[in-house]
Amino acid sequence: QVQLVESGGGLVQPGGSLRLSCVASGNIFGIYVMGWYRQAPGKQRELVATITNSANTNWADSVKGRFTISRNNAKNTVSLQMNSLKPEDTAVYYCNAQNGRGIYWGQGTQVTVSS
Repeated sequence: QVQLVESGGGLVQPGGSLRLSCVASGNIFGIYVMGWYRQAPGKQRELVATITNSANTNWADSVKGRFTISRNNAKNTVSLQMNSLKPEDTAVYYCNAQNGRGIYWGQGTQVTVSS
């Protein structure tokens, strides 16, 4: 099993910034992709961004140019720097990791963008 713990959510005004972090522990051998998904009230969970262990990234169009994903393979962490936040970015953000044995999720962290 892989355990994922997120941190860094909160309340921010439109145009502001937040940084989310996630650390993986447990049976972390073979994790080849880590990333972030989000789920707004009444909506399905959706991709935000992922990054492979060779630094290939995949992005939701809605966050391109505003968010940055980074990964530290040695520390088993993945971070999401979110700039120019909009009210529509409000959601619970989930860390995700995948290896050959399964797909793993964190417990989620709330991000609220509101004035």
